Amino acid sequence: MQKIKKLGQRFYYMTPVSETDRPILGMVVGDQKTLMIDAGNSEKHAQYFLNELSKKQVSRPNIVAITHWHWDHIFGLSSLNDAISISYKGTKEEMEKLIPLSWSDEAIDERVNEGTEIEFCANAIKKEFVNHRDITITLPTLTFKNKLEIDLGGVTCVLQHVGGDHAVDSVVVYIKEEKILFLGDCIYPDIFSKKIKYTIRRTLDLLDLLNTFKADTYVYSHGTAITKKEFDEEVSLLRSIAKYTELFNGDKENIKDAYERQMERELSEEELETIDYFVNGFQMQ
Repeated sequence: MQKIKKLGQRFYYMTPVSETDRPILGMVVGDQKTLMIDAGNSEKHAQYFLNELSKKQVSRPNIVAITHWHWDHIFGLSSLNDAISISYKGTKEEMEKLIPLSWSDEAIDERVNEGTEIEFCANAIKKEFVNHRDITITLPTLTFKNKLEIDLGGVTCVLQHVGGDHAVDSVVVYIKEEKILFLGDCIYPDIFSKKIKYTIRRTLDLLDLLNTFKADTYVYSHGTAITKKEFDEEVSLLRSIAKYTELFNGDKENIKDAYERQMERELSEEELETIDYFVNGFQMQ
């Protein structure tokens, strides 16, 4: 069951659902305006979030910030027309490509067969939209190129384009006074390739950008809120595997052996998967 949680004085978020690929939705509450982070994977998802927040006397959003173009972050935007929506310019361009698509089972299955959609997303859409498939792609009202700062009254949100392998249009939202960095999906691998992958340069560039934010708490869209210590451990993993992938020209066994020596223990399933993803990225370049 989804739950509303509060971080600091100004930020609320709702926990994700893996089965239907519902990501975390966030709300930043200022003295004058409220800003919602991502629009949800359906109108039902978005409205459930707002209804639960209303029980805590949190008003509907004045602004909706979209972290990237993937369906699970944008399909709920059609139910938020009373708010100004904002995205990176590349996000709007990708969303425009979705407008002519049909979302029937047959159309989705055909795109999976063509390789333009992945089975995981197809299955999640079918589970989220069981009784009807009235999906309307609503485009953002405003776009920005690199960075945008929004004063909500007593709290400031910085929207920064960071890119990454998961989606090149990825944006993070930094809640300055709370020192919370909403990562969206930016740090996840590319799941739309023939093989799930990380690439060395894009990952390292992303990590360098994320390091410029003075955050104490980090929020993953399909995970949870974590501490800086936990985030630094994830960053160390990605940097180390990227380094060894380059050093050993994508040789999986050499990468694994080097990282095991560094950690002085057997590697976890997550660490082994990360190695696989970097090897895939190296081989596909």
